[in-house]
Amino acid sequence: MAAVTRRRFDPGFRAGAVRIVKETGKPVAQVAQDLGISPYTLHNWVQMGRLDEQYNGNGGKALEESEQEELARL
Repeated sequence: MAAVTRRRFDPGFRAGAVRIVKETGKPVAQVAQDLGISPYTLHNWVQMGRLDEQYNGNGGKALEESEQEELARL
């Protein structure tokens, strides 16, 4: 059985991809195809961005470091 290698994306690329979805209103699947990434991956990044805004953007509690690591892992 062949080993599966996971692609790693730097935080700037992730943030840019999420920003494209938010600012253009294009579907996640279309943006993901344009960028050559999995729509599931981009969907997860968008969800993490929304959670981050919910907890950090509105004066809510910040995520603990372990929680941020868990979100990044997912």
